[in-house]
Amino acid sequence: MTPSIAPKMQDEALLIGRILLVLLFVVFGWGKMLDYDATVATMTRVGAPMPSLAALVAIVAEVPLVLLIAIGAWTRPLALLLAVYTLGTALIGHAFWNLEGAARYSNAINFYKNISVIGGCLLLYAAGAGRYSVDAWRARRVR
Repeated sequence: MTPSIAPKMQDEALLIGRILLVLLFVVFGWGKMLDYDATVATMTRVGAPMPSLAALVAIVAEVPLVLLIAIGAWTRPLALLLAVYTLGTALIGHAFWNLEGAARYSNAINFYKNISVIGGCLLLYAAGAGRYSVDAWRARRVR
């Protein structure tokens, strides 16, 4: 039997996976950060509780939190936190079951995309950040 190449590439895959997992958040979080007033308006429109605070939470979750995940810092707890945040955005921002027509379809896509991202977060929680991460660097320094 030929040994799998997967274990040899695990750390590289975790690095690339972390970056790809958070890319969506950085792109849209940056826009939220640059136009806070529009973000608050969106939070109001979708019915988020305390829209000003919800906008701030979204910006913090989608920029600094995910950048920490990208570099592999506090990866496991932040991956769980991102999973919870993503579930909240799915339930509040993409309630497709209340809509009809094209709006229902596009929100269903985004809802299930969020559910898939949660799956990625849980996999990252289980696997950890890998060798190319701040977490691994800190662990090496402690030894």
